[in-house]
Amino acid sequence: MSDLQKVGPDFGGTGTFKPFTAGFTAAQRVQDAHGRFTQACLEERIFCGGAGLTAINNATFTTATTGATMTPIIGVWNPSTNTKNLVILQATLGVTMTALAATGGGPYAWMVSTGNSAISTGSAAWDRKTLTQSGSVAKFYAGTALTGMTGTLAILCGSALMGGSASNASFTATAVAMQTQQVSSVENLDGSIVVPPGGVLALAATTTPVAHSVTASILWEEIPTLV
Repeated sequence: MSDLQKVGPDFGGTGTFKPFTAGFTAAQRVQDAHGRFTQACLEERIFCGGAGLTAINNATFTTATTGATMTPIIGVWNPSTNTKNLVILQATLGVTMTALAATGGGPYAWMVSTGNSAISTGSAAWDRKTLTQSGSVAKFYAGTALTGMTGTLAILCGSALMGGSASNASFTATAVAMQTQQVSSVENLDGSIVVPPGGVLALAATTTPVAHSVTASILWEEIPTLV
């Protein structure tokens, strides 16, 4: 029996037998030989989407909107024709209040929908190795409506992301009374959410924000739908 390792990934279906694999520096792939995303990034399986400063002061950014007019704060769609699963690794959210009178949108929640094949909007994903919008058929959403979505969004779970005013009622800041300001945040999902072909994942506020703008990002790995 050979004790040689194969450099690089060797995907296989359930029940198949595969050799041990190694990274390009010959380290056996049982640990993070480099940064935890480095190997997958160098193999061009890591993609992302992000938003510049975007106002979210509308009910379409909230869990109250479950149809095709919903605008994810950040999200992804995996076209039904794709042969890859989107394994969600990480998401970030930064929030700023843009007026003294503000209403917070948090807490935030992840919403999902399945069986979608006709969404006509979205932006091309960024390849985190080449820094180009190429290599993926998935689309990301950052303040863009899910036009053409035929499924209905439902709340999957609450999100650890936060930011902006901690009050979901109108609060006016003065020199002696300021809103409680939440900090920018990161949620390490670490593959605990998988978006299959036809699936949508969207981050939403639970209250309609007033005078809030955000930056956001979502990071995922694409792997074959073998299991």
